[in-house]
Amino acid sequence: MWDNSLSPDDVEALLQGMNEKIGRYDKNAVFIKLLESFSWFTILQLFSPEELRNLLSDDVVKRLRFKSLRTKYEFVQKRLQSLVPVAE
Repeated sequence: MWDNSLSPDDVEALLQGMNEKIGRYDKNAVFIKLLESFSWFTILQLFSPEELRNLLSDDVVKRLRFKSLRTKYEFVQKRLQSLVPVAE
């Protein structure tokens, strides 16, 4: 995956919480790479709204490299928080 030797299975295990870290990547770092590499419509195909609500944290949004992406995902984060109920 990208410039590292992460397999799709490793990434899936990390995002589902089965692993805390793979190499130097934690869950947030992998999700950030996904947000910076794929369109929102692709991301929507990979995750449920509930998963996106949980993954799109303040920390993730702040760590996005590009201001335009930070602005975009701040808006998406607020919309998800208002539309998707919190899982209990």
